[in-house]
Amino acid sequence: MVALSLKEVGASYGRKTALSNVGIDALKSGSLTAIIGPNAAGKSTLFKRIAGLISGPGLVHLSETERGDRAICYMPQDTGANAVLTVYESVLLSAKQGSGWRVNDEELFEIDAILKALRIENLAFRGLGELSGGQRQLVSLAQALARKPEVLLMDEPTSALDLHRQIEVLGFVSDLARKAGMIVLVALHDLNHALRYCEQVIVIANGEMVVSGPTGEVINSAMLRDIYKVAARIETCSRGQRFILVDGLA
Repeated sequence: MVALSLKEVGASYGRKTALSNVGIDALKSGSLTAIIGPNAAGKSTLFKRIAGLISGPGLVHLSETERGDRAICYMPQDTGANAVLTVYESVLLSAKQGSGWRVNDEELFEIDAILKALRIENLAFRGLGELSGGQRQLVSLAQALARKPEVLLMDEPTSALDLHRQIEVLGFVSDLARKAGMIVLVALHDLNHALRYCEQVIVIANGEMVVSGPTGEVINSAMLRDIYKVAARIETCSRGQRFILVDGLA
């Protein structure tokens, strides 16, 4: 089992501080955590800092791992696509990143399984440049999963997907985190998705962590008023699922 912890983590772009003093106690294997907050709050910067793509003060510690850089995989919201490659080639290249280029049958089987699980096997031999934004997001997720990370950082992974696909993908990722013992952090703007799928939430605003804890405790009327400037209530449907009902601007 691995555990991820942050201590006084920060980051800057030039002289501008984008993130400061973010601390998280150990997130454990099998957990799905939502990172929420307004636009430009620092969510993407936090992911880049955890992934080691940018430097800054503080400590990012991943225990019980010997995989080095391959242990953490960052899936950005805006995915660059090499239009020359097919979907299958791009996922295969991601799987082989940092290792030898010889491919065996087991690796090909695993890629086939990932594409099938995400229901994009029909795209396997299409060029990346031919895909829609939503299809590219699904391919980006396939590339991330092919690397078998111990920590998966997903920045708005459903922003280009229709509602059916959003629910399908988040349900899949939630199940995968538990079954594979993966630590997953996902930046979300749809707070109802956070309520539905995530056990815990971290709220970022103005480059600082405001609060963290169990989803049902963190997402409440006071937080929605203070952070999102809306008057809202948390209701419960007949099946026990909690959801946000917005009355208007606060």
